Amino acid sequence: MIDQALSPPEMLEISCENCGADLIVEPALKTAECPYCASTSIVERPASGGHTEPVYALGFVIGRDRARELCLAWIKSRGLFTPKSFKTAPPERGRGLYSPAYLFCAVAHSEYTCQIGENYTETYTTTDSKGRVVVRTRTRTEHRSLAGRSASYVRDVLVTASAGISNKLLEQVEPFDLRALLRYTPALLSGWIAEEASVAREECRALARTESLEKIGQRLSRMMPGDSHSDLRYSTRLEDEVTDLLLLPIWVFAVKHETDAEPVQILVNGQTGEVAGFVPRSWTRILGVTLIVLLLALAVFAVVGAALSF
Repeated sequence: MIDQALSPPEMLEISCENCGADLIVEPALKTAECPYCASTSIVERPASGGHTEPVYALGFVIGRDRARELCLAWIKSRGLFTPKSFKTAPPERGRGLYSPAYLFCAVAHSEYTCQIGENYTETYTTTDSKGRVVVRTRTRTEHRSLAGRSASYVRDVLVTASAGISNKLLEQVEPFDLRALLRYTPALLSGWIAEEASVAREECRALARTESLEKIGQRLSRMMPGDSHSDLRYSTRLEDEVTDLLLLPIWVFAVKHETDAEPVQILVNGQTGEVAGFVPRSWTRILGVTLIVLLLALAVFAVVGAALSF
């Protein structure tokens, strides 16, 4: 139990005026730079009720310096079509952020039908070009219908509850080691920025259900017997759903590579160091490489045509 004399004061709730992300900071921090859009235009607003309290949290393992090193290495390793201005731009405003996400679990009951292929070897005789009898083998496939039921657990489906981090981007820095989950207490936020859930629980639950059904389809495909299968169809009913809010440790960097372009958001998993971001493309480089390939192709056709004319 936390000593009341040492317990952290009530958290302060503020909103980014630029992108609208809802943040929680310690009361001493009257202003802060937004980790999502790198804007300094943050205004205080009165605390409002109705927010979902987190159930779990994961602690930071990766420090700021290490996160910045990983971010720099990731930026420099981007491909040929990445603008040079991006590959040489330093990541700025790195902030450690507890980002909200929903952890979804359920029991899945599925009914399925499928066509199963069983391979078998057939031996036959034939004659070669000299009239000799030759014994050969060939593989054939026998198909049969299969129907059944399956019950399984759907566990550890994470979906973002933050308006500042898309679910697609969050997936790119997964997985998180959920064995390290801690029961949430306000003391975990000491020294960190934390965001309130800004996406409705029902919206997150619907997204989690969609992901769960995709995983169930993959699982059913892997469990099908036989040497091959096709036309897998299934219907699934989810029961005993649990949707808990948790806080994920994420380092957020903003890369400003052009004066007239929006900063590029880069995430670093604060637990594993996995890095992800949507990389801009240099259309000049893409066009240049395309022209070079076309010229090389024309040159090859010209050489081949000249060789065939002799």
